[in-house]
Amino acid sequence: MKKPLQQFDRFFSEKGLWNKLTRFAKSIGVKTLYMILLLYYAYQRKDTPPWAKRIVIGALGYFITFLDAIPDLTPFVGYTDDIGVLSFGLVAIAAYINEEVRIQSRQKLQDWFGVYNEADLVEIDKKL
Repeated sequence: MKKPLQQFDRFFSEKGLWNKLTRFAKSIGVKTLYMILLLYYAYQRKDTPPWAKRIVIGALGYFITFLDAIPDLTPFVGYTDDIGVLSFGLVAIAAYINEEVRIQSRQKLQDWFGVYNEADLVEIDKKL
């Protein structure tokens, strides 16, 4: 029997992730993008164990797939299910989100948005 996120492993690819982020960055919003980037950069760490990487792959695969419970075509509302899955993934692997991962994620956000509300990111960091 597959674990809850394992069914989405097949949808994860770095290319697919970056394609979706590039196309929908503005509609996704800074908070959700930060969550995605935290997961992605934690996945990239060599110290992140395989079980945690599988959770990341499942969560990001769910985000990438078009088979969402709520379609992503509707701004904000379409991403509520994605946010729930991403939040679960973050909490599950929180021990592997270090300061380096946070810095990489914030730098990427700055590349995309320039100035953003830092308080939004602190709110997420406090929950980890």
